[in-house]
Amino acid sequence: MADAVDVKVSLVSESTKVRVSSVLNRDSSQYGKKFMFDKNEDTCWNSDQGSPQFVILEFSKDSQVKEIQIQFQGGFVGKECTVEGGPSASCLTPFYEFYPDDSNTLQIFPISSSKRIKVLKIEFTSSTDLFGRIIVYKLDVLGNS
Repeated sequence: MADAVDVKVSLVSESTKVRVSSVLNRDSSQYGKKFMFDKNEDTCWNSDQGSPQFVILEFSKDSQVKEIQIQFQGGFVGKECTVEGGPSASCLTPFYEFYPDDSNTLQIFPISSSKRIKVLKIEFTSSTDLFGRIIVYKLDVLGNS
């Protein structure tokens, strides 16, 4: 009998609640959070200036995060990123850090934590942009629910 395979699925669904730190010029119709998940390569979330910036995802049930996939706009990339998780937005603890390349390509960050969480926060502590702006074309979180 074959070993059980650790199947990763997207934890982001229609029922996932998403919050972001800011939107460029408060123009959500052009640069809002929904554009990170619309599978359209021409749309994006564009933060306003200032650091840190963040994305908070609240899943419909406790989940185990195994991978973060993110595609930035080169020049507007999170240099130092911290991942926090917990049962609620008011009770988060850091459990992973990653350092993306300043590029336009899809970047994948495997996470080996066994922690089960309902809320995930990705904080972009600093940016490759002098003004602290972050631009994300695609964000996905894979794991087990």
